[in-house]
Amino acid sequence: MGILDEKTFTKYLNQTDIESIVQTLANRLNRDYAGEKVVLVGVLKGACVLIADLSRYLKLDVEIDFVRLTSQGGKALKAPGTVSILKDLTTDVRDKHVIIVEEIIDSGRKLKFLFERIKASQPKSIEVLTFLDKKGKRLVDTPVKYVGKVIEDQFLVGYGLDLEEKCRNLPEIYFLKYPN
Repeated sequence: MGILDEKTFTKYLNQTDIESIVQTLANRLNRDYAGEKVVLVGVLKGACVLIADLSRYLKLDVEIDFVRLTSQGGKALKAPGTVSILKDLTTDVRDKHVIIVEEIIDSGRKLKFLFERIKASQPKSIEVLTFLDKKGKRLVDTPVKYVGKVIEDQFLVGYGLDLEEKCRNLPEIYFLKYPN
C-alpha cells in the first residue's frame, strides 16, 4: 500500500471496480449526448484523475475546463459559509452542454454554488456527474444526474481523493478504518 498504513486504511475499491464505474458513466454520457458537443468542467483538485479517465471513454466532441473552489464556515445547515473561486472557467459555456465532474459530493454547498454560477452563463444544458455520492451528508439540494456509486459517510483516499494533499495518485480507493 506504500504511503498508507494498512492498520489504519483498508481497500474500498480496486482498479477494476473504478474502471467499471467510469466506463458505465461514460456509456451513459455517450448515449445521452450522442452527436453533441459537451464541456466537462472538472472541480479541482480531486476530479483531475476522474476527468482524464472519463474523457478517454467518451465518443463525443469534448471540451475540458477546470474550476477550483474553496469554502469557509458553513458546517451547520443554517450557516451557509462562504464559497470562493480560486480558478474560474476559461471556456465560454453559453449554448453548450455542460457536465460538472466531481470525484465526491458531501454537503453539496460548493457544488450548488458552481451549478448556479454556470447556469447563469446560459448553457444549453447543465448536469452533474460524480464518481462517489455521500447522499446522507447532503445539506443543500442540487440535482445530480450521473452517480457512479452512492456511499456511506466515510473518509476515503486515492483516485483523486486526498489526505492533506497526499494520496490522490493512488490507483485504488481506501477508507479509514478507525477515526483519528
